[in-house]
Amino acid sequence: MRASAPRIVGVGMGPGDPELVTVKAVRVLREADVIVVPVMDTGELGRAEATVRQHVAGDAEIVRVVFALNEREDRGRREAAWDAAGTRVAELLRGGGGRTVAFATIGDPNVYSTFTYLAETLRGLVPGLVVETVPGITAMQALAAASGTVLAEGTEPLTLVPMTAGQDVLRGALEGPGTVVAYKFGRVAGQVAAALAETGRAGDAVWGAALGLPDERIAEPGTPIEGALPYLSTLIAPAARTGGRGGKL
Repeated sequence: MRASAPRIVGVGMGPGDPELVTVKAVRVLREADVIVVPVMDTGELGRAEATVRQHVAGDAEIVRVVFALNEREDRGRREAAWDAAGTRVAELLRGGGGRTVAFATIGDPNVYSTFTYLAETLRGLVPGLVVETVPGITAMQALAAASGTVLAEGTEPLTLVPMTAGQDVLRGALEGPGTVVAYKFGRVAGQVAAALAETGRAGDAVWGAALGLPDERIAEPGTPIEGALPYLSTLIAPAARTGGRGGKL
């Protein structure tokens, strides 16, 4: 039975591997009236859409909505893009009583995701809007699995740092305990390498790029990936572990 209120669901699509998508995510995509995918250009086949198309019928309605995903300097342009995107998705939600729009996002919709900003915008545009999320597998989980790296055990903390926060934030995390994960550093990989060296944590660090995609690259521990890296690169600096099995339980 169709819900009486319009509903938008942020659906985590994992890092890009179509097999790393949950059963619930697939069900929500197939039941949605419309699937929205974020892009920087209307002609672009983005990672989220490519993953979605592996799980839905060929006639599924997929709408590309432009976001200024790479805009960090021009606040006015970024805000205008958000307003336009919110208006477009609001139109889709108003297309009929109780419509469900699924917003497909790489990774998890509650971890550094475009969806959180969109939902905030839509709450002011669509009265009675229901907002839900379906969790997705994150890049750090995918890299941990592919490289055989344990993210956390016992009482160890796990710290996630986006390099958009700056090198000092990463260095501070690396100086602390537990495992540190770095995201979004493709253009500043040198800063990541420097922070690892300065804190003595380069030896076990695992670098990953294009996770879940055909051109995936994962280096041996302690070895940075050579060449240019995509923006959505991931690094895991695991905790130093001593004391034997279960030592920190």
